[in-house]
Amino acid sequence: MAPNQEPQRSVSVVVADDHPVVLRGITEILRAQPDISVVAACSCGRDATAAIQQFAPDVAVLDIVMPDLNGLDVLSSIERHGFKTRVVILTAVATEDRVLAAMTRGAKGLLFKDAAPDNLVDCVREVARGKLWFPNDPIGAARERERGRQADGKFSIGALTPRERQITLLVSEGLSDKLVAEQLNLTESTVKSHLAQHL
Repeated sequence: MAPNQEPQRSVSVVVADDHPVVLRGITEILRAQPDISVVAACSCGRDATAAIQQFAPDVAVLDIVMPDLNGLDVLSSIERHGFKTRVVILTAVATEDRVLAAMTRGAKGLLFKDAAPDNLVDCVREVARGKLWFPNDPIGAARERERGRQADGKFSIGALTPRERQITLLVSEGLSDKLVAEQLNLTESTVKSHLAQHL
């Protein structure tokens, strides 16, 4: 180590996925990194919530679909209790509602399950540093996917009001509900209400 060089601090991570093979794969990839420490590997949302409360990790990598509590439920619990853990949501299918739900509930990253191992590692490191990790133009990508589904009567981003689009875009940039409210001269409860209508 060079003189005066600070040792690299380990990034603590909780991983949660209800598929044993996926859970083991993600855990082993992350544990192989000298700067990442997996403090808990969980197979359900309740265990993930308990591990986050116990270990207060820097990052939680959460499957969006799990028994009892899904990744978004765990994310909401983290936000509600004011934990500092930054969440990366794992998903096999990036539908527009999942992308929006992850962003608006406070996720700092969204990663596809078919991502390369290097992307997983880079995502965890970047999110731990305070960066966001989302697909390029997630709103635009979701809008494109929605065009093929509108006939089914499902939620359409195009149906958002101009105010709802403003709120969603600010949230996608990483702003909290409180900061969005301040920027748009709204109450925080109004911002939460707009977001809740589409999640």
